[in-house]
Amino acid sequence: MSVVAQVAAGIAALVHVVVWVCEAFLIGRVHRSMFGQPASDVPAIRLWAFGVGFYNLFLAGGLVVGLFALHSGQELVGRTLVFYVSWFMLLGSVVLAVADQLQLSRPRNQAWGGVAAEGVPPLVVLVFA
Repeated sequence: MSVVAQVAAGIAALVHVVVWVCEAFLIGRVHRSMFGQPASDVPAIRLWAFGVGFYNLFLAGGLVVGLFALHSGQELVGRTLVFYVSWFMLLGSVVLAVADQLQLSRPRNQAWGGVAAEGVPPLVVLVFA
């Protein structure tokens, strides 16, 4: 696996760790800036955000374990994990883009930063691997 793909996998993992912290622990502080939700909605979304935050942590863990396996002589295991999790993240960004266009949470075209943060690094992994 190329160095570019491995670095992109590391960046994707880091993005998902940051999102885990924001969703699981800081939702009361980042609800408006990160998710466009008013403070009055925080109690209703707190449980969802906590669960989805850990979902993001587990995705990051998959990439980290995959990279570790890759560098520990388990190339097939490492590549498989990195490819699977990268596809998962990329397809998740497509779902976020579709949800944005359907205006499922806020006005259309306000989630493109999240779409790019979630989708570009795994796309780079898949292209350069």
